Amino acid sequence: MTDAELRELVASLAVAQAKTDAQLAKTDSKLNKLAEMYGGVGNNQGKVAEEFYYNSLKHNPELNGIRFDFIEKNVTRSKGGLEEEYDLLLVNGEDVYVVEVKYRLHPKDIERFVGRKAANFLKLYPEYQQYRIHLAMATFAVEEDVKRLALEQGVTLLQRRGDVIETVAA
Repeated sequence: MTDAELRELVASLAVAQAKTDAQLAKTDSKLNKLAEMYGGVGNNQGKVAEEFYYNSLKHNPELNGIRFDFIEKNVTRSKGGLEEEYDLLLVNGEDVYVVEVKYRLHPKDIERFVGRKAANFLKLYPEYQQYRIHLAMATFAVEEDVKRLALEQGVTLLQRRGDVIETVAA
């Protein structure tokens, strides 16, 4: 191969590489848009589940035969380097139900809720030290093995059943 042929080959490879780079940039842009849309759908589903459980429990603030005086949603508290958000809190003079809402419940959600968020609750809310603390997870979809895992960990499950809530106590 002559020097001229080699230079021509390198030049044509550079052009091809530039076209490939441009196409990859377009593909990356499309993938980013899809990821953003998919994340938005997931967030929207989560908000729908939170709104359903909040409205239902606000209308009838009772879980496992315990009546509550008030309900709060999306409560965030920070203390020192610790910060947590709790989807729903139901409170009366003796009991607090800490409720985590997930559109679809996964084992990692249970681990995070029981292992971290529940453990941090009294650190962030010391005013509830003398209360009975109850844990619940509310979901629209859960497999039987995941349900069993939650119940084994002492977590009450709230499931949508038509327009009402079904409570499965731990």
